[in-house]
Amino acid sequence: MKVYESKQIRNVAVLGHGSVGKTTLVEAMAYITDGISRLGKVADGSTISDFDKEEIKRGFSIGTSVVPVEWEDCKINFLDTPGYFDFVGEVEEAVSVADAAIIVVNGKSGVQVGTIKAWEACEKMNLPRIIFVTGMDDDNANYVNVCAALHENFGNRIAPFQVPIRENEKFTGFVNVVKMEGRKFTGEKGKYVDCPIPANLQSEIDDRRAELMESVAETSEELMERYFEGDEFTYEEISEALRGGILEGEVVPVLMGTGINGNGTRILLHSIVKYFPAPCQRTLSGKNTKNDEVFEANYDDAKPLSAKIWKTLVDPFIGKYSLIKVCSGVLKADSALYNVNQDSDEKLSRLYVLRGKETIEVPELHAGDLGAVSKLNAASTGDTLATKALPVEYAKPEISVPYTYMAYSANKKGEEDKVASAMSRLMDEDKTLRTVNDSENRQTLMYGIGEQQLDTVVSKLASRYKVEVTLSKPKVAYRETIRKKAENIQGRHKKQSGGAGQFGEVFMDYEPSGDLETPYIFEERVVGGSVPRNFFPAVEKGVAESVLRGPLAGYPVVGVKATLTDGKYHPVDSNEMAFKMASIKAFKEGIMKANPVLLEPIASMKVVVPNEYTGDVMGDLNKRRGRVLGMNPLENKKQEIVADVPMSELFGYTTDLRSMTGGIGEYSYEFARYEQAPADVQQREMDARAADEEE
Repeated sequence: MKVYESKQIRNVAVLGHGSVGKTTLVEAMAYITDGISRLGKVADGSTISDFDKEEIKRGFSIGTSVVPVEWEDCKINFLDTPGYFDFVGEVEEAVSVADAAIIVVNGKSGVQVGTIKAWEACEKMNLPRIIFVTGMDDDNANYVNVCAALHENFGNRIAPFQVPIRENEKFTGFVNVVKMEGRKFTGEKGKYVDCPIPANLQSEIDDRRAELMESVAETSEELMERYFEGDEFTYEEISEALRGGILEGEVVPVLMGTGINGNGTRILLHSIVKYFPAPCQRTLSGKNTKNDEVFEANYDDAKPLSAKIWKTLVDPFIGKYSLIKVCSGVLKADSALYNVNQDSDEKLSRLYVLRGKETIEVPELHAGDLGAVSKLNAASTGDTLATKALPVEYAKPEISVPYTYMAYSANKKGEEDKVASAMSRLMDEDKTLRTVNDSENRQTLMYGIGEQQLDTVVSKLASRYKVEVTLSKPKVAYRETIRKKAENIQGRHKKQSGGAGQFGEVFMDYEPSGDLETPYIFEERVVGGSVPRNFFPAVEKGVAESVLRGPLAGYPVVGVKATLTDGKYHPVDSNEMAFKMASIKAFKEGIMKANPVLLEPIASMKVVVPNEYTGDVMGDLNKRRGRVLGMNPLENKKQEIVADVPMSELFGYTTDLRSMTGGIGEYSYEFARYEQAPADVQQREMDARAADEEE
């Protein structure tokens, strides 16, 4: 593959709902541009994009793959992204380096939740976009309905550029509404020839033309005045206005075609080159870490070299690849680089362009281009590579926070280290995946966006790294405390074993301390030397060990004030161990007499849903023992519901919320405080502890 300059490059994210045909469309464009010799199929696992074993097995994209194609003396880097919501991190990484987007909509299914999320991602990153309606060869595809739904959801920016031509109920061509010319497919690699405009389409064409002219007029005041005066625009004026409108996001063209045979993809490729911006037409700035000054990179070849790592691939056989976007300068295969985030030097040996899993070696990459480097020492996703003379740092991509979690454990004893190493590699690849060691409940937790993602991780561990783990419902981090005072509680430890024995006796008071953030407060009020002062630390140590596992249900104890009031000792047999054991015995008895209760963790939660789902969501939160505290209206007819919900009731919430809202609902939460658990919850945990002890 030849080297391209910034003005010849287009970086395009392919977005949309799951299973609408994104990968098939990218495959068709690679085939039409002679990037591949035969069309692969998702069902056969033979596409360029879906090369991972899990993708082939499941039949859908899990990770973002880069597929560069060459067209009209330009290089178009397609970023084929997953459509399923569990893999949103891959989408967020892709849009962070894309300069424009194709939103794929199925002609039969129409606008779906994934379509709306793709649009919102483009709005957030200010990306120009084209909507491509695929599957037009399906008998049930309805282009008119799709356009109407697009208008309803996204407003007057929607501008259909085409009207389908059907003959004998088959999709055979289209009318180019911009040029007002007919096109008929030849059946050869998406090629088409001129044809007359069918008379029966004239009414629909007139409607689409009127919508298009209105979109053109809205791009400038001058054109708007002429539009109201009834002037006709020339093709050059229309084309120039559309390009400006698309670059500003004020006009969003709608094109159509099929991915299976590539019909309609040639005009899509032509539109990408014509209407989408080159990287050098976009702006990008970073921070010079030497002096905190702003560095305007703007994908300029003439400026000092800098690049950012936007994604990491880890292969158990060939190692780690860091996928990069060159932000300024020209990156050469033998470049010496400085990792600004890790404060480490890196020496490149080879430079690649990825096409799916294929690595194509190149001598250099110009600003704005996407490539890959291998075997960097300490680099991770989000790091900036620059020079020591100009150590510029760019903002890391905003990645969704994972809230779904499960406990996991190795199936075979002794493989814990192997599992941890494999998980570390998977977390290098996927920034929405993380692990937490919950030592309190003796469990390791795996966090992700959703259950499907966690299931995929388990499969990857088995197929890639040959380790098997089991997911299970996580234990909740309950706490124990007391509600009243227990006085003069005796703890006595006496042991005789032939020689010197052990003896220690304490009398303790236990009461609520009022501070649930602190496990215990220890005081002493011993008079007359009944317990020598040198044994006080041993008594406190007994309290410190006891609060780690409470007598009620085995959870840590908090908010207790323990006071040593009296005791007895033996001048020969008393020692620190004896007084510690006496303290432990007193604690167990004293806590059980001080009205012990179970505390459950409460999450402060925010749920964002469209207005029509607020009733269902609030009802569900009430069923989960949640307290709805209020609602905040947001833009786009959405509401933010704020509630306090017990952490134990959030298990499975991701799946339930998606089910209630058709996948559009989102939520976040953070630990707020502990509150007393209801009696039934307390009894359930006590029964569970008793059952564990029996086992």
